[in-house]
Amino acid sequence: MYRALVNSQVLSAVKRTGVRFSSTSAEGAAFAAQRDAVKAHAGPAAETWKKISIFVVIPALIAASVNTYNLYEHHVEHMKHHPREYVKYPYINYRARDFFWGKESLFFNPSVNFSAADE
Repeated sequence: MYRALVNSQVLSAVKRTGVRFSSTSAEGAAFAAQRDAVKAHAGPAAETWKKISIFVVIPALIAASVNTYNLYEHHVEHMKHHPREYVKYPYINYRARDFFWGKESLFFNPSVNFSAADE
C-alpha cells in the first residue's frame, strides 16, 4: 500500500514538472518577455566587461608578474651579498625531544631556515 502511494506521488510530481516549465499563460509570456529584455540590456555591458577583461586585466596581470619577478631576482641577488646572520636565541628551535624523523619540523627548508644542527 505504502509503495503504491509513493510511486503514484513520484509519478504525479514528474508529470507536473513538465507542465510547470512549459506554461504558456500570460504570466509566463510576461516573464519570458522580461527575461529577453534583460538579456538585450545586459548584452552590451557584458561585451564591455569582456573587452576590459581581455585588454586591461590580462596585460595588468602580466605587467605585475614581470615586476614581481624582477623584484624577486633583485632580492635574491641582494641576499647573496648580504646573507642573514643567525642569532641563537634560547626560544628558537626549542624542543623537549627530537621528532621521530630528526631535529627539524616537517616544514623545514634548508635554503630558508637555519638548521637545528647548526646550533
